[in-house]
Amino acid sequence: MFHLSIDIETFSSVDLKKSGLYKYVQSPDFQVLLFAYSFNGGPVDIIDLTCGERVPPQVTGALFDANVIKHAYNASFEWYCLSRHFNLLDYRQWPPELWLTQWHCTQLHGLYCGYTRGLAATGEALGLPADKLKDKKGSALIRTFCVPCKPGKSNGNRTRTLPKHEPEKWEMFKAYCQQDVVTEMEIERRLSAFPVAEDIQEQWIQDQRINLRGVAVDMDLMESALTIDECVRERDLAEAMQISGLENPNSRDQLKNWLEEETGEKLADVSKDTVTKMLKTSDDARVNRMLTLRQELSKTSVKKYQAMANTTCKDGRARGLLQFYGANRTGRWSGRALQPQNLPRTHISMLELSRELVKRKNISGLEIIYGPVSGTLSQLIRTALIAPQGKLLCSADFSAIEARVIAWLAGEQWKLDVFATHGKIYEASASQMFGVPIEKIAKGNPEYELRQRGKVAELGLGYGMGVARFIETAATQYNVFFSQEEANDIVSRWKKSNRRIVDMWQAVNAAAIEAMQTGRPTQTHRCIFAVEGDTLGNTFLTITLPGGRRLFYASPHLDLDQWDRQALFYYGSENGKWKRQSTYGGKLVENIVQATARDCLAVAMERVEAAEYPIVFHVHDEIVCEVNSGTAERDLRDICDLMGRPIPWAPGLLLKADGYISKFYKKD
Repeated sequence: MFHLSIDIETFSSVDLKKSGLYKYVQSPDFQVLLFAYSFNGGPVDIIDLTCGERVPPQVTGALFDANVIKHAYNASFEWYCLSRHFNLLDYRQWPPELWLTQWHCTQLHGLYCGYTRGLAATGEALGLPADKLKDKKGSALIRTFCVPCKPGKSNGNRTRTLPKHEPEKWEMFKAYCQQDVVTEMEIERRLSAFPVAEDIQEQWIQDQRINLRGVAVDMDLMESALTIDECVRERDLAEAMQISGLENPNSRDQLKNWLEEETGEKLADVSKDTVTKMLKTSDDARVNRMLTLRQELSKTSVKKYQAMANTTCKDGRARGLLQFYGANRTGRWSGRALQPQNLPRTHISMLELSRELVKRKNISGLEIIYGPVSGTLSQLIRTALIAPQGKLLCSADFSAIEARVIAWLAGEQWKLDVFATHGKIYEASASQMFGVPIEKIAKGNPEYELRQRGKVAELGLGYGMGVARFIETAATQYNVFFSQEEANDIVSRWKKSNRRIVDMWQAVNAAAIEAMQTGRPTQTHRCIFAVEGDTLGNTFLTITLPGGRRLFYASPHLDLDQWDRQALFYYGSENGKWKRQSTYGGKLVENIVQATARDCLAVAMERVEAAEYPIVFHVHDEIVCEVNSGTAERDLRDICDLMGRPIPWAPGLLLKADGYISKFYKKD
């Protein structure tokens, strides 16, 4: 098997960061500038496509030879850009999707092994020598040659810098492109003892196909929402200026000073929480109106419409919304651009009416029926993702997937019984915790208020969360407020009702420490813990999940934690920085459960795609497909059935999926 390592540099007037790969490449002025390559780890050659050079026949042949593996860092970029360069997008003689199977992504390899995203960051985390690291001058050179420039007298009013304008910098840019191939190959070599599993590679290919497929966008709703938001913001800003006399009411400092003068109180800030608290206590009409306007003007969720516009291609479909292995600790997907995993929920009634009022730009109608416009627009963002003519969106998601997985792994039998019968886990949890018959925890009965406690406990306590964190999480994530005494009581009751899960925290922590101490694999709760290394200096603690996939913890070691207890430490990415981190039984259980749930979703997606139901995107444990209008009801039943079928590597894990069909996406 031959290997071809590649890095390219490109130009497009479309902003790559804002609009994503697909719209960037589909721009009429898109161009591949430089093509650097190496065969089988040999010297790196560079082709300057701006001066008449062409990709040599032997390289072109290798690019389309199924026996040659193509490697690149963030390979989806090279794959799609070169598909455009070789006219695969325009003429479709050989669809880009078929070519995907020949590409391997070095970025994925790093994420799979627990490293961070970014060529430079991964190289530094691996400790590559200076001659193998990414050239840090690259960002400035990219700004010079790869994006439009602002015309002015100093540059002859040009809108683009060409090689002839900066010949010395161009030579530096060519060397930078070659160096990226060197760094990419060294990362691949360093991680070669821990290759990406074949099933993960197949999932990556499927992910690229889903991203390329994209989802249709309601252009009328999106454009009208942007117009309404601009009008309302201008109106609210003018009102805020009139009330306060401030030059810029959006300025935190100006507003803070004004509020302090009006109320005579010293404020720490004008954050969301501070404004909310002041509205509850203030009886000054002017102050309250300014606080309300502050809430409306500071809302950022409606910016999702602009992100949607940025990523929507000429055919009206938004592409590139998913990031494979986005959470590299568990391998779960994350979002890009529009961030579908983080869209506001839809609580408003009469969705069709609200959508129609937005399309008509009827601001007064929206305010009369639904209240503040920004909140309505925020809740309608999901509904701008639609099915095209003759199709419907079919959305199906796993029911309580993490609760099912942790009960299965821990052997918490009463929970398994719940999932095997009525499935009312929140009511059952409250029944277990408070000793109340489950049939009494029903709407209309005073005991029904216990369901909320059971729900918050189930969602928050499965991974060893302490009382203080539980109080904070209940308030911020579920809008449920507990006193210290109430929280102590709930945490204590939950632990007594879930002894097998509590035992699992301790067993997992002990297994990880034992593997580190002895160097021998240990097994507990369907997972295998092992210390693995190679001759290149890599060492990992690995956790082999029930499905066979491994989680990697780089440079693991034992040390005392803040309570002087022996604990596991490793190196990982946190807020974009590579740093030493500690972990413990509950956190490891969280990783295992979420990773296993992710693997269940991957199996379900494979089944759904194999049944020829095209997935347009997915969110957490939810799959969204485009189906024919005439067969939608049957298709929904089929998709839910495919998702709920037993998984061979998870005997006894009971899965269930529910869903809906609609012309537009929604979530309540």
